[in-house]
Amino acid sequence: MDIISPGAAQSHVSDGSDQTFMADVVEASKTQPVLVDFWAPWCGPCKSLTPVIEKVINSLGGKVKLVKINIDENPGVAGQLGVRSIPAVFAFDGGRPVDAFQGAQPENQIRAFIDKLVSGTDGAAEIAEAIEQAGAALQAGDVGTAAQIYGAIIEADQTNVEAIAGLARCYLSNGDAERAGQILDMVPPERQSDPAIKRVRTAMSLMADAPKDDELETAREKVTANPDDDEARYELAEMLSSRRRFGDALDHLFMLLKKDLNWGEGKAKAKLLEIFEAAGPKDRITIEGRRKLSSLMFA
Repeated sequence: MDIISPGAAQSHVSDGSDQTFMADVVEASKTQPVLVDFWAPWCGPCKSLTPVIEKVINSLGGKVKLVKINIDENPGVAGQLGVRSIPAVFAFDGGRPVDAFQGAQPENQIRAFIDKLVSGTDGAAEIAEAIEQAGAALQAGDVGTAAQIYGAIIEADQTNVEAIAGLARCYLSNGDAERAGQILDMVPPERQSDPAIKRVRTAMSLMADAPKDDELETAREKVTANPDDDEARYELAEMLSSRRRFGDALDHLFMLLKKDLNWGEGKAKAKLLEIFEAAGPKDRITIEGRRKLSSLMFA
């Protein structure tokens, strides 16, 4: 006979309710997979299924969590999920239901069900690691490698917003805003407000009126001839940002902000924040720029 220690059961198995479902299942599944076992005291198959699920869950040492919900006392969530008969087991991962089965199952099938769930989680971890690698390559200027990685991720998951945004950034890095826009159109309408997508669109907006080389040179000469011409310096910063020369643009904006933190009625600071948005939160430009801005604000 298998003996499950009380401590292990308490670690990975718990009772849930309609009131605690969001915290116990939805939010918890964002960090580890969660199984939900809908049962009732009068259900004979439930009495044979639940102990087997608990055994398998505890044997995994915390890879998966089990939440048991008595539907007699908590009919709300079960009704929303369309549970018509019990036992019913739902698997949650990433804040949403990803798989389910109904009726009593033998241990080997339950273990296969959970193994599939865990392997899917491992796949998500691999994708997350690949996105980090692609981001690092893009930061290092290796646009080709970054594009290849992002493209491979999209082939595996056409709804991966981070990969779509990353591939669009690759095209922007090569000055191809039109192709970047076409890539962003792959994102479903309900995900267009995702921060990663909004950052790329901000970068595209900055590039919309990029100056020609001679225009940029004229603006630079104007500032060189009269370093105290703040409006000319701001215009130069705008031009540089539209050419994705964010570091040079920030240098000029900080010269204005050192004179007056609210220069241009907040115009310089707004442009600074727009550049941070376009570059992305992990970009060295953003990290160092925010540090400089904080030192000015709290000096």
